[in-house]
Amino acid sequence: MNSLVPARLRPRDVARVGAAGLRVRTSRVVMSALGIAIGIATMISVIGISASGQEQLLRQLDQLGTNLLRVEPGQSFSGDPVKLHPDAALMVRRISGVTGASTTGTVAVNIRRTDRIPKEDTGGLTVQATSLDLLNTLDGHVGTGRWLDEAIARQPAVVLGTVAAQRLGVSRTGTQVWVGERWFTVTGILASLPLAPEIDRAALIGFPAARERLGFDGHPTTVYERSREETVKQVRGMLARTVSPERPHEIAVSRPSDALVARAAAAGTFTNLLLGLGAVALLVGGVGVANTMVISVLERRKEIGLRRALGATQGQIRIQFLTESLLLSVLGGVAGLALGTLVTTGYALSQGWPPMVPTWVLAGAFAATLAVGAIAGIYPAIRASRLAPTVALAAS
Repeated sequence: MNSLVPARLRPRDVARVGAAGLRVRTSRVVMSALGIAIGIATMISVIGISASGQEQLLRQLDQLGTNLLRVEPGQSFSGDPVKLHPDAALMVRRISGVTGASTTGTVAVNIRRTDRIPKEDTGGLTVQATSLDLLNTLDGHVGTGRWLDEAIARQPAVVLGTVAAQRLGVSRTGTQVWVGERWFTVTGILASLPLAPEIDRAALIGFPAARERLGFDGHPTTVYERSREETVKQVRGMLARTVSPERPHEIAVSRPSDALVARAAAAGTFTNLLLGLGAVALLVGGVGVANTMVISVLERRKEIGLRRALGATQGQIRIQFLTESLLLSVLGGVAGLALGTLVTTGYALSQGWPPMVPTWVLAGAFAATLAVGAIAGIYPAIRASRLAPTVALAAS
């Protein structure tokens, strides 16, 4: 007598049986898939927005360059302030590899919109005397009006950084502002300078006007230096000794582009936190899928008993419910991939960033979806396969 051999389920049959189990519980399937979708969308959005911001930063660094160095005085051992030589820029230009050097000097006066505003209300702005080649060194440009020249630098004229103009409420040239104890005329407003945010918050006047009209002593407080990319490291090591041969330890040399890199690192730390929250959301979604599948097993005991009575093996029952769990997770995962990509693209474009969703993120998110579906479906599938046909059919 030949023993009965159970029929084999082809992959197409397995998919059809699994999909049939989901179609009869549409509302519950949608709610369970939503949990997976939210988790996947969160992870995609967090990584995508971070990648878009980093891509924007890299493009910004490529445009601005990393060859700008800033020289500032520190403090002596006695705690007294250190002064740079009036010809510090000229000394720096003699270094091999240097392509430009400019200076600014802090003037001990305040700038206010009118003379009726209290002196204490500085708005966080400074007044800086500047050399005329500053914009060339910083690779900046004037947004409105004109920059200082030899003639204007001797007059009561001022060029405002972009932040300074906003805080003073100045939007056009020809406006009078109160500098120290006299009126100055705004001749220009600069565009933003990402590598020199201190200039954005400054009012710039010529060295001659600062000395003759505001009592400036002529000592610069900052030297900005540009050099060829291949000589940055060499030049950086020579700047302090060049500016102050006798006391180089009292000179601080920094690279402004390092601040942008540090900001990206800080943003990456925050991204890891949000990524963890996305993983928690995905875990909660997986629990929802498992809960849905367990309830499905309890509700469909008669179906399971009937299939077992008709010859379905325990393995086929396991495959059926595991397939349902995988399809449910994939449904949520696909929705999450689409939603996460849409959110990333929308946010990046609103910020003027290039939208970036790395391929490995999409692949990783889909793999995570399959893993969650498989893990969430293992227990319900085993539970369903262990139901005895007689007990399942007798269930009310």
